[in-house]
Amino acid sequence: MSLVTKLRSERAEANTKLQALATKESGGATLSAEELQEFSQLEQQIADLSAKIARAESAERAAAAAAVPLNESAAGINGPPGNRPAHITVTDNAQAGTRVAQMARMIAAAGGNQMQAAELARSSGMGEDVVMALSTTSPGAGGVLVPANMAREVIESLRPTSILRSFGARPLPLVNGNMGLPRIKGNTTVGYIGMDTDINVTGMVFDDLKLQAKKLAALVPISNDLLKFSGVSPQVDAIVVADLFTSTGLYEDITFIRSNGNGGVSPKGLRYWAPAFNIVTAPAGTSLAELDAFLGGLMLRVEMASANLAASGWIMSPRSIRFLQALRDGNGNKAYPEIEQGKLKGYPFKLSTQIPINLGAGGDESEIYFGDYSDCYIGETGEMVLAYSTEASYKDGNGDTISAFQRDQTLVRVITHNDFGPRHVESIAVGVGVKWGKDMLA
Repeated sequence: MSLVTKLRSERAEANTKLQALATKESGGATLSAEELQEFSQLEQQIADLSAKIARAESAERAAAAAAVPLNESAAGINGPPGNRPAHITVTDNAQAGTRVAQMARMIAAAGGNQMQAAELARSSGMGEDVVMALSTTSPGAGGVLVPANMAREVIESLRPTSILRSFGARPLPLVNGNMGLPRIKGNTTVGYIGMDTDINVTGMVFDDLKLQAKKLAALVPISNDLLKFSGVSPQVDAIVVADLFTSTGLYEDITFIRSNGNGGVSPKGLRYWAPAFNIVTAPAGTSLAELDAFLGGLMLRVEMASANLAASGWIMSPRSIRFLQALRDGNGNKAYPEIEQGKLKGYPFKLSTQIPINLGAGGDESEIYFGDYSDCYIGETGEMVLAYSTEASYKDGNGDTISAFQRDQTLVRVITHNDFGPRHVESIAVGVGVKWGKDMLA
């Protein structure tokens, strides 16, 4: 308790006693000599306390005026923060790509009106970055340009769904849509020489990996019932994000693995980058010795090319790995027990349904890929454009034409540009004519 408060409490107590005596006298009673003496003492006490209170208040005002800030370094954990700026860390736990999904939803909900989409985003409580992106980006004939930082979220999030990205294929920026990577095609001649012998003069032979931006378009159908939830709905955003990532990642797989380039329209895949001497036909038999030699041969071709093997592994159809998983040696033991840990002959494997199992004349063949994927490059422009339509049609996985209008859907079109290629084609080996496991689906 401060001194001023204590003195005021004592003065209030003395005043209560004084008022009691005054009330008694005003009621017609006569005060005794002792009571008169007490009344005089109380008057003097109240006067003294009032003087003390005045002096104490004056001292407090002077102390406050002359106060100096404390040394905050010695304030301790419970000390006042003073003028020290607050350090606040905000962690955004939203799924990567959510902001792009929110932009897509708002554009679709606003019927393509970008300014209305920005107002919808603001009124729905979405992040200021989404509102600003919709407000400041100029719409073009092809749609709304997604800011580079948001587009990068989507591209980086394709890593788990795209096999080659998850294996470690390296992304590169395509400046003005083009990128050239020199590679060594032939080495210099090095050797020991004797006295008075000429040194062989040779030079390295170089070639280029040329990446050129090729248009990748994804169509994401969104139910109009979902668009009715115009507020911030993590569940709705997650559905849009999942559809976008899955469709884009799967199409990247089928393109980067098996595309023939389609006359330069799409990137060329591993199957058509691999040199002829690295394409091996699987044996007709299915004995352990034959299969092991075949798999080892694929590995050996990459190893003999002096590949770094920094991010090597297998890519195959689920049918192929399930057959190898069930394969037994002469003692009844699993031939490749490490498959349970996600490896085959010491290297990780990844499965893709984008590798067909209906190839060949009989419609029952598949393929197996082994390579050093750190030597593969994905060129990207880093740009993404969104557009929408409620009247357009699209084809489903079976090739059937679906009307978005008839299904009460809104189609969101996402367009980006990329290209793919290995720097050294010798770092890729492909096994073809793989019929193992065809009876498993009979």
